[in-house]
Amino acid sequence: MKRTFNFLLQGRVNALLLLTMLVPGTSFAYVKRDLLQKQANVQQVKNMLLPREQWIPYPAYKDRAGWDRLTGSYKNAFIEKGNAALTYQWKVIKATDYLEYTRSGSRVIMETPLNENVTTIVNLFTAELAEGKGRYLDQLANGVFAACEMTSWALSAHLSLQSSKIGFPDHREQVIDLMAGDMGSLFAWIYYYFHDDFKKINPLLELRLKKELEDRILIPYMNTDHLWWMALRYKPGALVNNWNPWCNSNVLQTFALIEDDPEKLARAVYRTMMSVDQFINYTNEDGACEEGPSYWGHAAGKLYDYLQLLYDITGGKISLFGEPIIKNMGTYISRAYVGNGWVVNFADASAKLYPDAPLIYRYGKAVNSTELMQLAALIRSSRQDGPPAAGRDAYRLFQTLRFDKELAACTAAHNTPAFTWYPQTEVCFMKQGALFFAAKGGHNNESHNHNDVGSFNLYINDMPVFIDAGVGTYTRQTFGPGRYSIWTMQSGYHNIPVINGYEEKNGATYKAGDVQFDARTKTFSLNISNAYPDATRVTRWLRSYRLSDGQLEISDAFSIDRPEKENRIHFLCYGTIKKDAPGKILIQQENGNTQLTYNSRDFEAVIETVPQEDARLSAVWGKQIYRIVLTARKLQRSGTYVFRIRRL
Repeated sequence: MKRTFNFLLQGRVNALLLLTMLVPGTSFAYVKRDLLQKQANVQQVKNMLLPREQWIPYPAYKDRAGWDRLTGSYKNAFIEKGNAALTYQWKVIKATDYLEYTRSGSRVIMETPLNENVTTIVNLFTAELAEGKGRYLDQLANGVFAACEMTSWALSAHLSLQSSKIGFPDHREQVIDLMAGDMGSLFAWIYYYFHDDFKKINPLLELRLKKELEDRILIPYMNTDHLWWMALRYKPGALVNNWNPWCNSNVLQTFALIEDDPEKLARAVYRTMMSVDQFINYTNEDGACEEGPSYWGHAAGKLYDYLQLLYDITGGKISLFGEPIIKNMGTYISRAYVGNGWVVNFADASAKLYPDAPLIYRYGKAVNSTELMQLAALIRSSRQDGPPAAGRDAYRLFQTLRFDKELAACTAAHNTPAFTWYPQTEVCFMKQGALFFAAKGGHNNESHNHNDVGSFNLYINDMPVFIDAGVGTYTRQTFGPGRYSIWTMQSGYHNIPVINGYEEKNGATYKAGDVQFDARTKTFSLNISNAYPDATRVTRWLRSYRLSDGQLEISDAFSIDRPEKENRIHFLCYGTIKKDAPGKILIQQENGNTQLTYNSRDFEAVIETVPQEDARLSAVWGKQIYRIVLTARKLQRSGTYVFRIRRL
């Protein structure tokens, strides 16, 4: 077995050793660690569980002084949102809203009214906790009742989880998806705080809410093992992504808040441990998030939520915060954060992101990472423009309020090493002066995959110049058979070649080979030939990236058995692009100009405008981005291309 690295190269400790070693990539995933199950069995879990009044750190509803301290300067803002919600007219999610997903592929028709309802419920809930006078309880009861009347809490896009597979809420089967889980944990907190008040409004309201939580969350979770995200039937090669910790975090909250039987609670907690172990098993030891930084809060971030809750309800007896893989998963967000809201965005991640600063702080506190805590303070200082967003996650909101003063007092900084190498995931970050370089190997069946083996991003003075466009608005096609007909998923719109007329293919067999990172020479290299179909007839395409003297040098050394079409090299860019001179292309941005140089005897250059008509993409890039297409002037069986990028 290839060596498993239990650390990220830091460039600080043992500097001489690290700077001279050549580290080959390993690119393997599932390792049966079962870290949680090794901590305790069911009976031990039962003995560890604390009563709710001991592990819940938030004030009781009637503790007005406690809530004044917790909400602090945000109290009036919560109350104002609650006041606005008092006249809200609850939306009905119609049958045709669900059917729209199967008819047109649109998700938003169904999701928009449901999100509005849930946001209003959160605003009423937090306003009542902040004020404590009972003014919001009737309207909150209206929202809870409306939700209880829904056939399913699952989103239309996720109804394939139902056995019937007919794209419509099935009253015969309750399934837990992301939304159902979120609503379950939210309503469990509402039940915890207001079940007595609901009982006073009408006893059936309190009974109904608890019954719905049992029927929609508790019973299905314990009686189901086929849902893919649970991974309880895991088979090698299967995907385990952010759904796993996200849903399990919600399930654990719901059980912990409403299950009164110690035996049932212990079995449920242990079942979540079995399931979450599969996510940790699937994650590479290096801790990189293959879904990209905008999914970090849903993947590593939700894992943290789950682990923190598990830690709390067991009085700290079950803890993984000392495990290197857990710390590595946390620090990934710091390493992938470029600055000024820009992040490294491989896969479906967006390039523009202000990560959840309070979440990053809590994660850093748990794993003893000053780097994370200081980054959180930096992001908070640049985005402190109102009360914390509640979303639909009551637990995160409560935790944010709980640690708000600590975070406000923390030193703001973003101190990261000159390079970070993720040997299993095959992702490399390097910094030199104003340049921040990121590139990846891996394979083309990663979670939220794009066909992008060998692609790179380059940021200069914290601005993206050579980019990954990201992903547009999610539709049925995004996660369906037509995914790779979408331009953002195709290798032709990433910074990699079209070889002998062919782009990369999707699938786990299409992967990088000979992946190496040399810290001493600041070089990342890989053979991308196996990411292309056999018809390409390419036997070797060694792409190398090297940072030196304030520039990025890219080298493509290749061999093709039967060249039939000219190779094309693509670069996707952000800024204003123009040909500067033969062999030179200028990328202009407000904070400076960047030049790409190439051998004009080898290539003919064309600059294409790529309009950004999708709202999700245009919100990041504006009206257009550009694709540089360098087409080889002749067919070659072998050769080497060299490109250089530098700041002018």
